[in-house]
Amino acid sequence: MSQLKITPANTSVIICCAGMGTRLGIGTAKALVDVCGEPLIIRQLQLLDDFDDVRIVAGYKAEKLINIVNEYRKDIMFVFNYNFETTGVADSLRKGLLGAREYFLSLDGDLLVNPDDFAAFARCGEECLPVCDISSAEPVLATVEDGMVTNLSWETGTCQWPGIVKMRSDKFTGDAHNVFEIVSSNFPMKAFPVRAKEIDTPEDYDAAIEWFENGCKE
Repeated sequence: MSQLKITPANTSVIICCAGMGTRLGIGTAKALVDVCGEPLIIRQLQLLDDFDDVRIVAGYKAEKLINIVNEYRKDIMFVFNYNFETTGVADSLRKGLLGAREYFLSLDGDLLVNPDDFAAFARCGEECLPVCDISSAEPVLATVEDGMVTNLSWETGTCQWPGIVKMRSDKFTGDAHNVFEIVSSNFPMKAFPVRAKEIDTPEDYDAAIEWFENGCKE
């Protein structure tokens, strides 16, 4: 069987940043929280220098987000989810996928990833789904069997899906509210272990900052 060849040249990156981050309770988008002197969205963009098609789906605090991103990099495409108060990440991702390349790599704007792990994931030429140790307050859990993700759910699993995916753009179909429901229709999918921290609550934020300060290690 021929191996998929997924490269930055045929991949669109989509960062979903439209949500209000109400569980974090800071009155701003989670992508704008400070991570040791830089907004979280900049920490993410620092991992994406090899990609020339990067799209950010904005909604809540969109103007501030755009201004901060443009100070760092001026070739980003901004897509708007004006219904951010009533829609979910899947809706934002669908908007970001309009006109996308053959493959897409998506991540949420509330995520810190170990840079070395992300670089290895970005180089992977196959469709794959990162998984990490369970750490956040309300994780999407993953079941992994023989190196393949076979299930995602809120209830059962041995590790956490941090909201990252790399797959064919035309496979993201359907009108489900949650990204993992759509991704699950393509299982099994290669599991790619990474070290990552999601930021959903104040406790998640404190743990993520401590983890980042310690070099994004275990």
